[in-house]
Amino acid sequence: MKKRILILVGVMALLAAACGGGASTTTTTTTAEEATAPTTTEAPAEPTTTQATTTAAPAEPTTIRYFTFSAAPDNLDVLDEMIAAFEAQNPDVKVEVETAPFGDYFTLLQTQIAGNDAPDAFELNFENFVSFASKGVLADLGPLTAADSDFDGAAYYQRAFDAFAIDGTQYALPESYSTVMLFYNKDLFDQAGIAYPNDNWTWTDERAAAEAINALGDNVWGSFAGVHFWEFYKAAAQSGCSFFTGDQVTVNGAGCVEALDFMIGNVTSGVQPSAADMGGVSDGDMFLNGELGMITTGIWMFGAFADAPFEWDVVVEPGNTQGGSHFFANGVGVSAASDKQEAAYRWLRFFTSSDESAKLRIAASWELPTLTDQSLYDAYLAATPPANREAVLKSLENVVVPPVIERQNEMQDLLNGLIERALAGEMTSQEALDQAKTEIEALLN
Repeated sequence: MKKRILILVGVMALLAAACGGGASTTTTTTTAEEATAPTTTEAPAEPTTTQATTTAAPAEPTTIRYFTFSAAPDNLDVLDEMIAAFEAQNPDVKVEVETAPFGDYFTLLQTQIAGNDAPDAFELNFENFVSFASKGVLADLGPLTAADSDFDGAAYYQRAFDAFAIDGTQYALPESYSTVMLFYNKDLFDQAGIAYPNDNWTWTDERAAAEAINALGDNVWGSFAGVHFWEFYKAAAQSGCSFFTGDQVTVNGAGCVEALDFMIGNVTSGVQPSAADMGGVSDGDMFLNGELGMITTGIWMFGAFADAPFEWDVVVEPGNTQGGSHFFANGVGVSAASDKQEAAYRWLRFFTSSDESAKLRIAASWELPTLTDQSLYDAYLAATPPANREAVLKSLENVVVPPVIERQNEMQDLLNGLIERALAGEMTSQEALDQAKTEIEALLN
């Protein structure tokens, strides 16, 4: 029987949470297993005494609450299968699921924590992990992994495992990752008479191909990549620039300026459609419509593009002075306030590292497990399209994780605002990033 608890998000729920102190914002439908009732068996009567023996009821399983954003709405059934496999191996633990949309998830999680009603285990994307860990709301997993004779940290992809540690303390286990590739329309490349991209391409190669495809007609553009924070930090890394060097803010360095110039130049030169050109149509739909020669987007689009009316494939993202691929990771941690930490940890270890969970995740294309056992990926790599799925694993050779500070959302917002002004021609890339340096320094103080 599936056990699912859905968080209903709305103004009334948030108001109730704010006013109710420790009251939960969760609307709960709970299905419990029937407990075996105690039974009493009388012994045969003796002349002077009657003895009775009592069989005690089995102990109730420990029920833990797990809060997630990535399972809903498409992978709740997959999560149910994972939980069923876990509970079959751990009959003393029951997992109840709470879920909320990503846009509401962290506000609700903060409300629950403030109201002393935190879930026993919960999901965090890498960008928000630092903020939660720094506030002391995540349990140190060190004692739990040390007491677990079966735990093997080397089973996880090391970069992902380390991403969820601070100063050597492991506060979460890596759950899944996704990356971004360069998708390309083979038909448009054929029409332009140019060679398909390969994993050694640079920005120069990409721009040249985009210009050739752009020349095919008024309703075709060479390429598309978002002009925003999420694309910029990766492009900066491809140009050898980091937002931070030691304790210094270096977001206005030469490589970062070159990266922003390249991104904006794709739009101003006309090889990438502007927002006006797109007319409210998404970049994904434009690719499906055959209007884009190339698109930089995530592997989560494999399914969406599966039935495209043309041949397409992927390669590792082109770099500038060096390679660099996005690395989006989710992790799962145990609440520092939970009185069921050992049970919660057992669920999270199974969820993140068991073969059962990994195979279910891969089969559902619910991102990818952060595990080093390549045999788990055999079925994934054999599926088509795209034909070049090996590029997904190759992209892990030069991953770029998002730059993260405690006031993460404020940094992202200020950079997006300045990037928009530079794209509109209100300021140069250098001026925008000089201002970004000053404002980010203020956030750090």
